[in-house]
Amino acid sequence: TQEIISGESEEESNGVNLMEFSDEILLHILSYVPCTDLVLNVRRTCRKLATLCLDKSLTHTVLLQKDYKVNKDKVKQLMRDIGKEIYQLNMAGCYWLPSSTIDHVTRCKNLVKLNLSGCHITSLRLSKMLSTLQHLRSLAIDVNPGFDASQLSSECKATLSRVSELKQTLYTPSYGVVPCCTSLEKLLLYFEILDRSREGFMLSGQLMVGESNVPHYQNLRIFYARLAPGYVNQEVVRLYLAVLSDRTPENLHAFLISAPGSFAETGATKNLLDSMARNVRLDALQLPKAWINGSGLLQHLKFNNPFYFSFSRCTLSGGHLIQRVINGGKDLKSLTSLNLSGCVHCLAPESLFRKAEDDIDSRILESLVVSCCNLRHLNLSAAHHHSSESIGNHLCQLLSRLKHLLSLALPVCSITDVAANVEKPPTASNLVPQTFGRKVRIGIQTYPRNLADQANQKIESSVFWALMGSLRFLETLEIIGSSFSSAMPRNEPAIRNSLPPCVRAQSVGDSEVAAISQLTYLQSLTLAQLPNILTGSGLINIGLQCQHLRTLSLANLGMMGKVVYMSALMDMLKHCKCLRDLRLEQPYFCAGAQFFQALSHCSSLQRLCIVSRSGTLQSDAVMSFMANCLEVIMCHMFMGESLTVCKNLQQSIVRSFQADRPALNVVIFPLLHEDLTEVIRDVPMRHLDEITLFKSRVAEEPPNLWW
Repeated sequence: TQEIISGESEEESNGVNLMEFSDEILLHILSYVPCTDLVLNVRRTCRKLATLCLDKSLTHTVLLQKDYKVNKDKVKQLMRDIGKEIYQLNMAGCYWLPSSTIDHVTRCKNLVKLNLSGCHITSLRLSKMLSTLQHLRSLAIDVNPGFDASQLSSECKATLSRVSELKQTLYTPSYGVVPCCTSLEKLLLYFEILDRSREGFMLSGQLMVGESNVPHYQNLRIFYARLAPGYVNQEVVRLYLAVLSDRTPENLHAFLISAPGSFAETGATKNLLDSMARNVRLDALQLPKAWINGSGLLQHLKFNNPFYFSFSRCTLSGGHLIQRVINGGKDLKSLTSLNLSGCVHCLAPESLFRKAEDDIDSRILESLVVSCCNLRHLNLSAAHHHSSESIGNHLCQLLSRLKHLLSLALPVCSITDVAANVEKPPTASNLVPQTFGRKVRIGIQTYPRNLADQANQKIESSVFWALMGSLRFLETLEIIGSSFSSAMPRNEPAIRNSLPPCVRAQSVGDSEVAAISQLTYLQSLTLAQLPNILTGSGLINIGLQCQHLRTLSLANLGMMGKVVYMSALMDMLKHCKCLRDLRLEQPYFCAGAQFFQALSHCSSLQRLCIVSRSGTLQSDAVMSFMANCLEVIMCHMFMGESLTVCKNLQQSIVRSFQADRPALNVVIFPLLHEDLTEVIRDVPMRHLDEITLFKSRVAEEPPNLWW
């Protein structure tokens, strides 16, 4: 509010008054202001803004999901002032709000869409709230231990019977409210059930007593299920699928199951897939790898106008991909998102006698690019995609034809110049073993620290530089080593050893990172296991040129025994004014005063996660950083410090800043401590899924799966 008033005064002195703009322009400006600020603050500044801030275009949809400053009192006042004008309310991930906050949603009598994922809500509160929302058609909730469907009133069940879209996150074996939703057209299920209780008891996938009601899928058009690791999640999802196997909905056009590890096919699931092959035409498909590998399923499934395919971690060969999915080069202009992550043979004609490190067949990739010319999201990570020496057939050269790409994930070894690898002898840095421990002192080549000097070295001639130049509208880029694995996997102890990088990746370093700076509109960048980073000079170029960068994730860059890019990283951070999320994973990382002083320049930073085996931190520097960066609401550090040091720092941060930052979430814990998994389970799912755990996120889900 103060900024608007001061800006208005300054404009008046220059002969321009903000209030003289048309209502249309002012409404567009106000659309960027959080709804709570509009209603509770801005509209109190003058009569004109008081009217505009209550315009239907601003109050129709209220988004609180990342308004980390909102509290219970603000929500109460907001609902009191404009509750009747709200038709769509998104409170996803508001974990810091007490469950009683949900009671105020009952004022929104005209709600059509409601997202409460990540919010604390009991069966009784849910029943009371839904009983008053007779127009509701879309709902997202969590089902936590203690949920009891028998506590839902008849009025609540009547509302649920009209809901056509349901997103349900399960933390306990249950059908949740699915049996009550008799008009479902879209069903999204997220299974986050742990195999063991906090007391260490093994959990069962059997549903609780009274959960024998059968889901109603007859109108279902979209079925999506995402499973966290664990056998209980697999047992429960089979119960949901059992009904589908008996009778497949005729209007089903999207069937997606994302399951990590091994998820074996059963007789019931085989019957379901056979029924789908006979009765439906799909537009989106994702299946567990065991359901596709070695089967002729893809040959029998029929597709209409597909917009999303995911064959992540499947042994699908390029020959099968072209013949059975693209039908030998069929026009697939409708396909906008394709996930081939971990599909190691997808660019080879066959997989029977092929090694994962063998060269790809450029003809397969060319067929893919020509047929799917409108791709916006493409994931080729977690595989060795080595180009041959044939001129004009490099993977980067072929991908440069996809002018509509918005997000791209590639393995490090796929972006290297083949000719450079063949002609250039290994450098001293390449001969240094990529392991932990004491290093041999070697001479380090001096790399230029600005874009002009990089140009003088003619790195613009590289295929990766050309690719970055052709994808000027790319918003998300991931370059991840094909053998990289995070030191902090889910539900397991921290990994102590990492696999060495691919031989083809040994030459990828500073110049390739500098090439990324051509992406003017880049918003999210992930770099992992780039072994030839010597100074990190390319990071400075990115900081200078990519002014829209909001998310940055760096992991295992350069030699593993020393953080060789620290100086460049600190220089980079001074230019990242829009950066909101920063994740760093590097052994021996020193989170000291200089680092946090540089990080303090990131005035928009909200979330910080550092994962470092044998890493150190300075408590005073962390406290000073938290005091200077007022927007930071998440601080996760998994380092090599003692448990006492970690606990004391965590408690100090919470005591000092929790009152002013209601959403503050702090976890500081030794990375290799045996209780790490117990600590991780208490992290809010929003932070855990979006930043704390490392994973490739390109084409992870169909675009616009939920609002």
